[in-house]
Amino acid sequence: MFNNKPAEMTNALIDQATHAAEQVAKTGQQLASSALEGVRHTSHQVRVKAEHASDNTVHYIQHEPVKAMLMAAATGAALMALINLISRSRSQH
Repeated sequence: MFNNKPAEMTNALIDQATHAAEQVAKTGQQLASSALEGVRHTSHQVRVKAEHASDNTVHYIQHEPVKAMLMAAATGAALMALINLISRSRSQH
C-alpha cells in the first residue's frame, strides 16, 4: 500500500488525523448548537411562565385586595423574623 515509504505513511497519518480532527470539530459545533437551542427553548418557557404568574398575581390583587395585602404583610413579617434570626446567629459566632 505505502511501499514502505515513510513519507507516504506520514502523509496518510496526517490525512487521517486531519479528518478525525474535522469530525471532532463538527460534532462539537453540533453539540454547541443543540445546547444553545435548548437554552433558548428553556428561556422562552421560563419567560412565558413568569408572565403567566404575573398576570395571575395582578388578577388576584384586583379581585382580592384585602387578602393580598394581608398575605404581603405576613410574608414581610416572616422575612423580617428570618433576617433577624440569621443576624443573631451570625453575631453570636
